Parts: sequence; C-alpha cells; structure tokens
Amino acid sequence: MEPPVSPGDATPVELELTVENVESALYQLYFDPDMEHKNVAQKWLTQAQASARAWHFCWALLSPDKCEYASLQIPEVQFFGASTLHTKISHHWSDLPADQHESLRMQLLSHILHFSSGPKMVLTRLCVALASMALNLIPQAWSQPVADMVRAFQPQKPDSEDGAGSKASLDPQSHCLALLELLTVLPEEFQSSRLAQARRGQLREALAGEWAVVCPMLRQLLQSQDSSNQVKEKVLRCLSSWVALDVPLGESHELVQDCFTALSNPELFDTAVETIVNAISQPDCQRYVTALVNLLPLVLGLHDQLKTAAQDGDMESSHGICRIAVAMGETHSRVLLEQVDHWQEYLALVNMILFCTGIPGHYPVSETTSSLTLTFWYTLQDDILSFEEDKQAVYLQVYRPIYFQLVDVLLHKSHYPSQEEYESWSSDDKEQFRIYRVDISDTLMYVYEMLGAELLSNLYDRLGRQLMDPQQAAVWQDTEALLFGFQSIAETIDVNYSDVIPGLIGLIPRINISNIMLADTVMYTIGSLAEWLADHPVMLGGILPMVLQGLVKPELSVSSVSTLKRICRECRLDLGPYAQDILTVSQDVLLKEIHKSSQCMWLMQALGFLLSALPAEEILGRLHSLITPHVQQLDTLAQQEPSPTNKQSIIHILGMLSSLFTTLDINRQADGLEGAAGPRLPPSQSTQNPVVVVLQQVFTLIQTILGKWLHDSDVVEAVCGVFDKSVRTLLHDFGPMVAQLSEMLGQIYSAFPQASALDLARQMVHIFAGEEHRISNIRSLIEVLTSTTLNIFQQGPRDHPDIAESFMHLHAQILKRKPDLYLSDQLDVKALFYCGILSVKFPETPTVKAASLFFTEFLSRCKDVPPLGDVLQRDGKMLTETILQAVGGGSPRSLTEHFSEVLLSLNRHCSALLSQWLKEALQTPGFPSAHVSTEQKHTFTQQLLREQTNKRRIKEIVKEFSLLCRGLQGSGYSDY
Repeated sequence: MEPPVSPGDATPVELELTVENVESALYQLYFDPDMEHKNVAQKWLTQAQASARAWHFCWALLSPDKCEYASLQIPEVQFFGASTLHTKISHHWSDLPADQHESLRMQLLSHILHFSSGPKMVLTRLCVALASMALNLIPQAWSQPVADMVRAFQPQKPDSEDGAGSKASLDPQSHCLALLELLTVLPEEFQSSRLAQARRGQLREALAGEWAVVCPMLRQLLQSQDSSNQVKEKVLRCLSSWVALDVPLGESHELVQDCFTALSNPELFDTAVETIVNAISQPDCQRYVTALVNLLPLVLGLHDQLKTAAQDGDMESSHGICRIAVAMGETHSRVLLEQVDHWQEYLALVNMILFCTGIPGHYPVSETTSSLTLTFWYTLQDDILSFEEDKQAVYLQVYRPIYFQLVDVLLHKSHYPSQEEYESWSSDDKEQFRIYRVDISDTLMYVYEMLGAELLSNLYDRLGRQLMDPQQAAVWQDTEALLFGFQSIAETIDVNYSDVIPGLIGLIPRINISNIMLADTVMYTIGSLAEWLADHPVMLGGILPMVLQGLVKPELSVSSVSTLKRICRECRLDLGPYAQDILTVSQDVLLKEIHKSSQCMWLMQALGFLLSALPAEEILGRLHSLITPHVQQLDTLAQQEPSPTNKQSIIHILGMLSSLFTTLDINRQADGLEGAAGPRLPPSQSTQNPVVVVLQQVFTLIQTILGKWLHDSDVVEAVCGVFDKSVRTLLHDFGPMVAQLSEMLGQIYSAFPQASALDLARQMVHIFAGEEHRISNIRSLIEVLTSTTLNIFQQGPRDHPDIAESFMHLHAQILKRKPDLYLSDQLDVKALFYCGILSVKFPETPTVKAASLFFTEFLSRCKDVPPLGDVLQRDGKMLTETILQAVGGGSPRSLTEHFSEVLLSLNRHCSALLSQWLKEALQTPGFPSAHVSTEQKHTFTQQLLREQTNKRRIKEIVKEFSLLCRGLQGSGYSDY
C-alpha cells in the first residue's frame, strides 16, 4: 500500500509537519529506490528534527499502534523517534521549560523499560537520550542520577500512567540489560559531547562520584551464578566505559580482578581482554601501586594459558593475553621497576612478554601477536636508562641478558619463510611482513643504545661461524637475518669506529647471493656501510663487483641501484679506478631496460656523482658516451608522430637527463677535496661546464620535441625539468644558456602557458637576477610571461590554480631579488596587484600561500619602488577588504594562517593606512559577517594594530576573529 503523500511530491517547505508525513518520509527514505527522492526525504526529516514540533511527534513514532501501515512497523521508524529525542535533548535543550524536565525523565525511563526486550537499536538510542538529559541536569538539578536509574529498574513496577513497565518487569534479565546499557552509554555520551572546559571538569567530577554506586553493582552481577553470559558481557562493557573517566583503580581493582575469571569463558574472552586492557592502561593507575602489584600475579597466571594457546595455534587467545601483559608492562614500566620487593614478579612479566615477542609462527600468516610487544622494549629501555648511574647499573645487570635474548628472538622472527611458502603469500601479507621487518629493524637500532659494541661483535661472531665453519650448514635465512641485524644498526648508528666492520666487509664476498631475498639484504647492508667505505676505500675492490653483479638482475633492481647510488655519492673521490666498470655495466643495463623508470633515474643520479669526481678532461668524453645512445633514441622519437608510447619514452629519457644533471657538478669535486663545502669555484672563462656543452648540443633537438608536443603539459614539464635541475646544480655555470633558454621559454609559454615554465623562470631569476650581463634576457622573459599570464587572468583564471600559484611565486622571487624590474613601463604593476587579489580568493591552499608570499614581499618593497607604493595607496583598501572577507568566511578556515601574514605585513609597512582601511571596511554593517558586532570588530582592529612583530600573536588574533565571524567561537571547533 502506498502512503498518501511523500516528500518527493512536495517541497520540504510545503509539506506540513505531521506524524503521518514523518512516517511517510521515513517510508520513502528506506524503501523508495529513487536516490533523489531519498535525498529529499533525508533533508526534510533533518529539518523536522530541528523543529519545535519534534518534541511531540517523536513520542508518537515510538508507539507501534500509531503506525497506520503495516509495512511501516519497522525498527527504523521507532529508531528515528528515539534519535529525534536525543537530537532535541542534546542540541535544543534550552527550548524545553524546566517544569517539563521531570515528566520527560519519567517518560524516557518508561520507554526504556518498554523497549528493554528490543529492538536493541531503539533501546540504545533511548538510553543515549536519557544520558544526554542527565548531562544537562547533573549535578544541580539531578544530584544522584545513577542511584535513581537503578531504583527505576528494580523488579517492582515503576510509576507510569500507561503501565509500560509491567511487561518489562516480567523479564528481570531484560531489566538488567537495559540498566547496564544505560549505565554504559552515560560515560560514552559524556566523552562524545562538546562541552566547555569548566563544565567538562564539573561533570567528570560528578560522574566519578557516581562510581561508588556503579562499581558494587557490577561486581555483584559479575560474581553472581545467576547472571547469564549476556549480562556478564554487558557488565564488562560497562566497566570499560567507566574506566575511560579515570575512575580510581584503588576503588575498582577488585572488580578488575574479577574480570580475569571471565577469561576462562570463551564467550566472554574478547570482551574481558578489552575491559582489562582499558582498565590497566589508564595512566592514572600509577597512583595505585598496591592495586597494580595485586594485579600482577593475575597477569602472570595467564602464562600457562598463553603457552597452550600458542602451542595449539589459537591466535585469538594468545593475542588477547599478550595485549594484557603488554598493557601492564608498558603502561606501568617505571612504577613496577621501582617496586624492588617485587622485582622477580616484574622480571617474570618481562619474560612473559619476551615469549610473546618470540611466539611461534610467521607474522602475519600464522601469528599476529609479536608485533604488539615491540614498543614495550623501547619503554622498558628508556625507563632503565633514565635512572641515576648506580641504580641503572643494577637494572642493567638484570636486564641486559634479556635484551641479548630479545635480539636473538627478533632476528629469528625476521626470518623469511621458504621460497615456496613465501610465494604462496598474498601481496597484502608480504607487505605486512615487510612493515613488520622495518619495525624489528627500528627496535634493533634502538636496542643498540643499551647493548653497544658488544651487540655488533655478537652478530659478527655468529656470521663468521656460519660462513667459515664447514660444520655449520647454515640455511640462507640465518645469514640473511644476521645481515639484516647489521644493516638495521649501521643504517642509523655511526659504526665507523667499530672494529668488526672490516671483518664484515671481508665476509660479505663469501656469501652466495643466488637467493634473491638474501642478495637483497646483502645489497642493503653494503649500502648502509657506504660512509665507512669512504673512509676505507681500499675495501671497495672486494665489494663493488658484488654490487655490479646485482645491478644486472631485475629482481635486485631497487636494492642494487640504491646501493650503487650511495657508494657513488659517498666514495666518489675514490672511484676513479672503477669508473669504467661502473659506467659499462650501468650503460648496459640502461640500454637493455632491465630496471623500471624510477630506478633508471636513481642510476643516472649515481653516475652523476661518479662523473663529478673524475678528472675534468675526462668528464665530457665519458658523459658523451653515456648519453649518446639515449639522445639518438630521443632524436628518433622526435621525428615520429606523437603517440602515447612515444610520449612515455620521451618523458623517460628527459627524466634520465634531469636526474643525471641533478648530481653532475664538477665543482663538488673541489668541495670534497677540502673535506667540507667551501665556496664554489667561479665559472671558468676558458672551458664551459660539460653539462652546458651537452645542453647546447641537444637544444635544437629539444626545440623539435616541443614543436610537436607543445600542448602536452607532461612533456613540457619534463623539458623544463631538464633545465631546472641543471640550473639548480650548476648555478652561475649555467650562464651561457640563459639567452637561448629565455627566448625558448617565452615562446613556448606564449603559445601554451604552463606552470612548469614559470617555475623554471623563477629559478633563473633566483640565480641570475644579480648578473648585469644576463638581466636584459631575464627582463624580456619576465615581460613576456607576465603579459601572457595577465591575459589568462582577464579571461578567468579559476581553471588554472597551478599557473596562478607559480605566477605568484615568480613575482615574489622578483620582488625579493630584483624589485627594480617593476620600474619598467612594460610591467603593469596595477594589473599584477589585481592578479594577487584574485589568487587570494582561490580555495587551493598552495595558491593562497603563494599569493600571501607575493603580497608580503610586495608590501616590504613599496617604500623603495615608487610604482609599487602608488598601487598600494590606490588599491590597498581593496586588498584589506579581500583579506577580511576571506577571514570572515569567504575562504576555508584552514587558510586563515596565510591571511594573517598579509595583515601583519600591512601593519608593518603601512600601519596608518591599514588603520584607515580597516575602519572604512568594518563600518559596513554585516561585513565581513553578520555574526560579529561593532564592538567585536573594534576590538579586533585595536588588537591587530598593536602587533607589528609578533607573528604568533597575529595568527591567534586573526584565528579568533575568523571563528567569531563563522559563529564557531565557544562551540568547541576552536580547538580544531
């Protein structure tokens, strides 16, 4: 049967607010297949909930006999009634007269009793509504809410005019569950409510006082033989909810102890674990040392159950028990360490956690427990090392042996499974295992602080026995794990002074790297020792062949290329004898396309480091031989018609050139010889930089490519990237390219404007703005770029936030490096100012940030450059109004910080004018928002004008005003 009317047939304004129409709207929301109708119904129902009539229709929706259509007798209708009640109580409480509070409370209790047998969703929502009401009334108008709730749920029938409780009183268990639900949601509603700080503190104190009523009742129900598992589970959840209020462990530790008995009940196990963990994880528990010490034997008593679960492969049980042990050990590590009379019990707990770390099985396929324990070892170590020296020595004597055991356990847990088993794992499992090994690596690195050089010696001795002792038939996983341990430590700890590294470097060539996973770790281990090799270059000869051997294997792509890059960066001054081998193998793998694009980029960076350190007379020849095959391929591609395949190949080759030029810096050799980065050599007048020579040779080819691909932003960006990386690396050595590059940039930008061209121009301004013989080229380029971009802004820049951002950054750089360019009649400063104002209004954060930087630089130069000062005098008020409008709600709140920087700059450089502009702008009624009064605007102006230096204070003032303008001050949003 169809309902007589639906919100889809009338607008929300037209539809009268009656119970029948609410029911029809709900019918439409849940059963109408048309999404548009559903959305209209949803919107209308939201408005209905906010209306004053909602206080009345919600009760009708909670009465099943009021539903005219059988199809409407569904829990969702009653749920909406209960949700409406909660909405009204939590958001419109002030609408309800105080003399109706008592009757509302009685009605709510009556309905909770009625729905105690279900539906569960309706019961929970009614309980949340009553909890919200309690939070509005505690403590003045409702001094003992819990006691009153408990009394209302006693088996005798409560007073209610419709006898709603009579049915419920026949079922004591439903009564009990409903009461527990109510007591559970009360603290949860407190936690989720937005409250002023003072009110939150008052309520927390009042609720904590109610714990004295709740705790004995929960304990009685948990101990009672008559309580069903359902009731006991609800008791456990209720306790979890209350401990979040930081109720004192001293008052509830007996109840927490009772929770341990529930761990033997499979149906209650998960909930009991959650409750115990929540209870003992509260930091406030540390004040109740006796209670903690009393709980310790109960945790230790779970060790046998833990061992059995591990033996049986019961992952859920071992996981749960481990969580309890870690919560106790980690949260209260220092407190329990200081209980010297109980040191053996805490040591037993540490050993229990060590068992959890080494639990049998491969993570994450056959166990998920060990990862839970890793942070505990950090905490314990920090606490031990924080004691004064004498006390620390005693603890180290006890715990250092355990940490050596921990290293053994962690290395064992980092073992790969067999190749066959590993290949059967899903990609998700492999990724989780990779992350797990990273976590183990971090732990080993941290543990080194406690164990020191002895740890490295220990690892080295074991590796030596494996590789040198013919009696040791080591499986590859054992060797890999030990190298993994070395690498974990060497990656972050300075091992240059370790006496075992020479021996390790000597052992590595003995390792058979036929297994890919072992070979991978060998590569990473060599990479982690690159700095050591730079200090001991004599050892390079034995190691480099292994790296080059790995370079030709696609499976070792990432590890071998990254290792070669590290060696070339750190040891470049000593690689001369090996340069030919490295270049030959690298060129071979590049031409055979063994590696993916990103690894090819890394490899070119490595070769850039290598070439930089060669004798100057060798560099150009070797550079030519390296890039000629790729330039020839690029030339071939440039002659072909554009296609997606060609595009990717062109971008790839241009990317390789960019990567090479990022690191190929012949001046770096001189820096390296000095041992520290000294002043760069001036550009040689007689010989050009090899990179410049190559760029000049391929310039025509690049122009040919742009001729065919000018409208493809990816290709243009790749071309600009080649020059951008070169400029950044070569700095002034790039000078000979400035004239022709400026001309080309102007041409391509005029034909097809792209942000990458503006970014490259910014780099050129940064480097060459101070060179008089280059400035004419730079000026011409800036005029062309600016003229073209102004046309874009005139046509509407909204679709080009990237161009707006780069344009603002470009002119911010000009203002910083060469502001006298604005003395030229060819640069329309007024139009540029308007572009800045338009950019401030963009919703994209990077664009607004760039525009703010532009205005900050602009304002700082106004006194020195007359054209800038003239524009500011004329249009500064417009800038001020734009910023105020944005702060007042015209732009996302997250951008307020950037607007505050512009206001600070205005105040610093033209305070008197800003005062006048603020006064004129803010006297307009309703500007920048109807939420702020004249007095609040005056206060904001005074506060702002007082601050000319304190950036942090200005941000606070502007943020506060923004919240006022948006009607959010005091709503709780100010904390976000």
